[in-house]
Amino acid sequence: MVGHDENAIRKDFKRRKFIEFIGTDKQGQPIIAIYACRLPERKDLNSNIFIDFIIKSMEEFVQNDYIIAYFHQGMKDNSKPPLQFLWNSYKELDRSFKKNLKKLYVVHPTTFIRMVWFFFKPIISEKFKNKLIYTSSLDELKQSLGLNTLKVPDPVREFDEKINNGTRYTLRGSKSSLKSSRSLENIPKSAQFGVSLRFIIENSACLNCIPPIVRKCVDHLSLPDVVETEGIFRRSGNYARIKELRAKINAGEEVQLSNEDTHVVASLLKTFLRELEEPLLTYELYEDITQFSEWKTEEARSRNVKQLLRERLPEENYELFKYIVEFLGKIMERKDFNKMTSSNLAIVFGPNLIWPKQEQMSLDEIGPINAFIDYVLQHQDDIYFVDINKKDRGAYD
Repeated sequence: MVGHDENAIRKDFKRRKFIEFIGTDKQGQPIIAIYACRLPERKDLNSNIFIDFIIKSMEEFVQNDYIIAYFHQGMKDNSKPPLQFLWNSYKELDRSFKKNLKKLYVVHPTTFIRMVWFFFKPIISEKFKNKLIYTSSLDELKQSLGLNTLKVPDPVREFDEKINNGTRYTLRGSKSSLKSSRSLENIPKSAQFGVSLRFIIENSACLNCIPPIVRKCVDHLSLPDVVETEGIFRRSGNYARIKELRAKINAGEEVQLSNEDTHVVASLLKTFLRELEEPLLTYELYEDITQFSEWKTEEARSRNVKQLLRERLPEENYELFKYIVEFLGKIMERKDFNKMTSSNLAIVFGPNLIWPKQEQMSLDEIGPINAFIDYVLQHQDDIYFVDINKKDRGAYD
């Protein structure tokens, strides 16, 4: 039985919010932020509770490719962990934590960080060494990760402004905040990435509200020899190639996916969803979906999920979401080969289907979002058994 002191320590860890999910990078990989300025005191670090808390906070992300951004500025002297503690913690992490970590960004590194690295360098693998990236600017980090907004603790933000010539960076913002600047640009009618779903439907040949590139990706990924690819959607494709295909599609050029790497095509589909001007499940439904864990009974979950999807999603969003869910059902049918269960797919697709309008998602919110998507994937036959969305769809065919 967990003792009272241990429960109190865990509650303190959660309250501090020193580890957070802050979104996905330009390849759709989840980003975990660790803030040194919020770390507990050293006396609480010297226990198995701390590393267990870290593992439990990250375990749903580390089964797929992921990124860590460690913000060192603001660490207090009484929070600096002993080197032996760091080494013991590193050894406690299982293989998936180390293997699936793609990059470790250390923001505002100090002499202490370089000393720690000097200590560890001879005893860790070459692969892990190559994942470490130092950065001294929040703007540089945002650019590297492809983030439009980055909310960090005040000590980190203030330090960054001080060392970078007082340049302020945007604390708040969203994909929708770029709308006004985009409207000034000459967006080609052929664009399918970085625009609204309505824009695509009005300017491209969309059958049943499905954008051409989505249908093309799904058709390719549904092929028998492709759908069984192990780690499909979990592994990231070559970013340079994804960027090249994206540019061609937005320019109206025809692209053939038959010779493309499976993970490139899968990442292209995730990129489309992630770059929509508004998330497919809409800003309006964000608060409701993050309450999924509060729906305790199966009856409540079934009723609320059906109501949200059938009655409150705009028609074009409903059709596209239904199309993607049905496709992911095919992926799940081959889980013995591709290792992608409903839970794995929910973790990958959750942050690409819905995000908040202003703030970053927190770890407390990503859990219910993933659980919502998981539920939809597992119960899609019941949810979509009778299509009661009676709106006239002829205008969009």
